[in-house]
Order: sequence, then C-alpha cells, then structure tokens
Amino acid sequence: MARRIFHSFSTDLLHINGQQVRYGHVIRGRSPMNARTLEERLQVAKRRELYLKNQVNIGLPLPKIPTTVIKEWNKEMKDNKINPELEKISRKLQINIDLQKIREIWWQTHGPEHVYKIAEHYGIYQHLYKDAFFYPVIKLQIDYDFGSEDTLARVYNGNVIKPSEAKNQPSIKYDANSDTLWTLLMTTPDGNFTKTDNEYCHWFIGNIPGNDIAKGEQLIDYLRPIPPKGIGYCRYIFVLYKQDKRIDYTKYKKEQPCLSLSERDWNTLEFYREHQDYITPAGLAFFQSDWDQSLSNFYHFNLETKEPVFEYDFPKPYIKKQEWFPLKRAFNLYLDRYRDPKEINKEFLLKKLKKVHPFKEPEPPLKYPNAHAFEIPVPTWLRVERRKERLGWGRINNIEE
Repeated sequence: MARRIFHSFSTDLLHINGQQVRYGHVIRGRSPMNARTLEERLQVAKRRELYLKNQVNIGLPLPKIPTTVIKEWNKEMKDNKINPELEKISRKLQINIDLQKIREIWWQTHGPEHVYKIAEHYGIYQHLYKDAFFYPVIKLQIDYDFGSEDTLARVYNGNVIKPSEAKNQPSIKYDANSDTLWTLLMTTPDGNFTKTDNEYCHWFIGNIPGNDIAKGEQLIDYLRPIPPKGIGYCRYIFVLYKQDKRIDYTKYKKEQPCLSLSERDWNTLEFYREHQDYITPAGLAFFQSDWDQSLSNFYHFNLETKEPVFEYDFPKPYIKKQEWFPLKRAFNLYLDRYRDPKEINKEFLLKKLKKVHPFKEPEPPLKYPNAHAFEIPVPTWLRVERRKERLGWGRINNIEE
C-alpha cells in the first residue's frame, strides 16, 4: 500500500530493475527570454494569411476528378471489405499491391493538390513567383542515371539527391500531344554568389515539340548542382511551361558549355512577366542537394574558381570578471581561464615532451594507475592533476607531439 501511494506522488520517477531514475526538466526550443512574443507570432501569422489571400493562380485549371474513377474506387473498397480471402492473405502478409496503379489513381484524383501543398511548404512559389502559384497538372518523371547498373535517382518533391548522382543531365518524360510546344527550366533560388535576389539557371530548353526533349532548342546547357559547403540543402526546381506559340528565345542563348556563373544569373519572375501571354506553367518537380566531395574538383577544374566554404563564426566565450577569492573552485583551473591559451598549450606540450625520447620506446602505462600511492603530503589539486595524467585524462592528451 505504501509503495502504491509513493508511485502516485512520484510520476517523474522510473523504476528500472529496482532502481529509481529521475529525469530533470529540459526546456525545449528557445528560452522564454529570447523566444518571440505572442504579438510577434500573430503578426507573422497575419502576414502569412495575407500572402495566401493575395495569391494568383497563373497555371492551367485543375482537372476535375473523373466520376468513373471515383465509382470504381468506391466499388473496389466495398468489395475488399467483404472479401474473406483478402483478409486472410493480408493477415499472413501475403497481399500484393500494385503500387504503379495506386500512383496513377492518386495523380488522377488528388496528386496535383498534394504536390502544390508540398511546394508551398518548401517556399517554391513564393521564391519564384512572389504572389503567384499554379497546380502542376502535368506529371513530370525525371530520372538521373548516375552510373550504377539498373539504378536511378528519381526526382520527386523535395527528396535528396547528391551532386555526384546528378552530374549528368537527366531523362525527362511527360504526356503531351506532338503538336504542342513546351519550355523546360531548371533553376535554383539558393546559393547565388553575386546577386542574392536572383537564381542560377541550370538548364533551359525551349520550343520542345510534344515530349521529345531531344528536339527542343537548348539555350543553356545542363549544369550539375553546385551547393556550396556549409549552407545546407539547396533546392533545384524543374518547371514545365506550355507554350501557345513558338517563341524566339535567341537573347537567352549562351555559348555552350556555359561555365560562367554570372552568365547563368536568372530571375523566374521577370522571365514569366515577359512571356506570360504565351506560356503557362503546368509541371513541377524539385529535389534538394547538399555539398559532397565531388564538387571540390568541379569548382577548381571546371568552373576555374575557388570552392566557396561557409563556416559558422562562433562568438568568443564569455569569461566572468576575476574574483579575489573564488570559493569551492580548483584554483589552477580557475586561473587558467584568464591565461593565454597558447601559453597553456606550450606548458603542456613541454611537459609531455619530457617523457619522450627520440631513440627509446615510451614507458608502458601503469596497469592499475589508482593503486599507486602519491607522495605525502600532496595538495588536493595536485593529486587530481596527477591522477588525470596517470589515467590519460585532461588537456595534455589533446596536444599533439
């Protein structure tokens, strides 16, 4: 009975093999002193609501879900619920599901809306078109063949593909009539080194007849992803535009191969405003990529530039003003805070080098370090320092010989 009452008053205690383990309270997120206030969060929510309210749909109309698909789907669901054989094989984990058929049904029903929500979450529309958006009613299938046998890296909606896997231009498939014209653009709004408001154009093909990419007019050749080291993931976005007529893209044509990043400066919003009477965005796919080792050689030998590396500039540690009598603190460690770190490293290095002989092997470590007595009398602080040296603990082991 006593134990039951104890449990009722100690909900923060866990009993593991008869032992009590107490977990302290941990503040999640930013501290209340530094976090945004309720008023600031409401202002952000209002700006977000205003942005969504003022959005303009610049794409093709969202197709209605075919009634035949809905009827077949509902009928199949009813039949599966009353099918005893299907229940038996599902319990035995022997049921086979046609994923390709499910993907096709998903795209015919809610696919474009779901892709729109994902792209909105990643800020694709806001960073490319500001206050405009579109539903990707044309399904893009983009595959990177990175050399492995029967292995492809497919672009979905925000999945991660490394630069080494996307170094060659991908194969692109979509459904379109042969008498239509299309424009394909691959851009990134992240990591422009000279103009932060601009993007980089990684691929530009215009006047594509139907879905035959090879017969399109390549204005800017393909450039692999080049995310700089230290900034995290960069988005690489494919947008497919439907053309109402053949467009003269001569002014965008670059000498190929185009390895000058300044010539690849791009602004999707300006491009769309100039040609909005004749093009309509219809397809969308994007992936994320971060730095890998293969980019070092590409920057040096292909782009002929220094590899950009971004590092976090850590602030200097705060050191409290020195006290006259620091109570309950080891005085040697306390005073080391106010010394030059180079002087401390030099002291420890010289101390370590005293035990090193150029022609003799180092002395073997003590088998039982704590079993050896110290000279008497030994101050407490010195005893701790010598025990650390014997056990191989402390800063002296961080100094390279």
